[in-house]
Amino acid sequence: MAPAIAAEEGGRQRRAATRQHSLDLTGDPPPDGLPGDTEALLPAPGRARGYRAELGSILLLLVLYVLQGIPLGLAGSVPLILQSKSASYTDQAFFSFVFWPFSLKLLWAPLVDAVYLRGFGRRKSWLVPTQYVLGLFMIYMSTQVDALLGDGHGRGPDVAALTVTFFLFEFLAATQDIAVDGWALTMLSRENVGYASTCNSVGQTAGYFLGNVLFLALESASFCNKYLRFEPQPRGIVTLSDFLFFWGAVFLVTTTLVAFLKKENEELIPAKEETKGITDTYRLLFSIIKMPAVLTFCLLILTSKIGFSAADAVTGLKLVEEGVPKEHLALLAVPMVPLQIILPLVISKYTAGPQPLNTFYKAMPYRLLLGLEFAFLVWWAPKVKHEGGFPVYYYAAVVLSYALHQITLYSMYVAIMAFNAKVSDPLIGGTYMTLLNTVSNLGGNWPSTVALWLVDPLTVKECAGAQGHTCATAGASELCTAAGGSCVTTLDGYYVESIVCVILGFAWWFFLGPKFKKLQDEGQSSWKCKRSN
Repeated sequence: MAPAIAAEEGGRQRRAATRQHSLDLTGDPPPDGLPGDTEALLPAPGRARGYRAELGSILLLLVLYVLQGIPLGLAGSVPLILQSKSASYTDQAFFSFVFWPFSLKLLWAPLVDAVYLRGFGRRKSWLVPTQYVLGLFMIYMSTQVDALLGDGHGRGPDVAALTVTFFLFEFLAATQDIAVDGWALTMLSRENVGYASTCNSVGQTAGYFLGNVLFLALESASFCNKYLRFEPQPRGIVTLSDFLFFWGAVFLVTTTLVAFLKKENEELIPAKEETKGITDTYRLLFSIIKMPAVLTFCLLILTSKIGFSAADAVTGLKLVEEGVPKEHLALLAVPMVPLQIILPLVISKYTAGPQPLNTFYKAMPYRLLLGLEFAFLVWWAPKVKHEGGFPVYYYAAVVLSYALHQITLYSMYVAIMAFNAKVSDPLIGGTYMTLLNTVSNLGGNWPSTVALWLVDPLTVKECAGAQGHTCATAGASELCTAAGGSCVTTLDGYYVESIVCVILGFAWWFFLGPKFKKLQDEGQSSWKCKRSN
């Protein structure tokens, strides 16, 4: 239930059956698609090669994907840290733009795919400098991030600076993702290329776990004092500054080894779908999106997740606000990992047919109703809180709710991935499918940002204990406190949003859902792109 359901829904774009992190209501499973996957696989050798012959390349891909998950996990942990420092939801909305680069990387993926130094390698030309910049950037951030987060003595977090910093951080990580995804297709032989998807899934999930769940646990003084220390200390074992410095050094060392020890395979076969250049790729994208069927799909998918935005983007932050320790929320995601591995395999049996969107349509009302259940969990939290924290049965209810949420979320996600694969024109499959997946991701990102931004305006507070004062603005709240009063919430905008979002979601399901399902009845000709040579 972390703040990043947004990061998931519209976060990293990658193959199916991968993701996950802390209780991230904010996002769908790892999105699919490899921008710039227009490069051909290595030619099949005369004799099949077992995975042992390419074990070094497989392990290298795994390491690169682990490194890719670190920035995602760290970015996902920052909203929880900000919430523990009483940041406003307007600030959280602003910071949520940090998660957008992975959904927008299609905009610069053609550039990464087409511009390179032939002598150094097509993928290393971007991977090596990007990872060096990432490593140096993390080390520099380690000297600044404590000040940006606030010192706790009257100076709060500098959210604008944090957002700009982490946006650049995620932009670099997304660029690295493009290069690694492209290299994965040519680093391994045709017989073993399937292991690239496994490395992607396992590596990014492990990296996210390290950067989010492990970091939040080790950064928490209460967690470390309770489980890892004999004598209590006022702070955790590591700080965000320590974590950034360590991984910055790892990035630099790993990149140096890759630059000098790993060569790209030059035996490439030009693929039929490979475009002529950057301009041709952008023209192709524009011609795809102009097609009536694709345009209808884009408009519908961009509005389909409005109903989930309050539950996905705000619930985790609200639980932290109600006193649930952020490290506990992170650790509650651990039992979900087996479920997140099994679900895509089970659900794919129902989406493999000619009408995968039926599964999307059937799962949607259940996910909408779970939004109300999440609101109940937030309302229930202060009722069951005691001096020692929260009872076990409350955490059990949270885990069960999140498990049910994952079932509905993955049902919709796998259905969309199956539909995108079904309708994508095979002659330009990589570009086509990546475009559809990018739009699907944006359909989760923008509602989450709006939902976070609307919480504060929809919240009503009154000044108790000081007549003639209000709490309508931050300045008025300070005057109320200075006069001996206190601001009391009479109407929480989160609950307003939760109800409105569910109503809007059911309206979409009832009026636009049938039209969305009818897209799968369109003939193949409706989805084929007419290309001019």
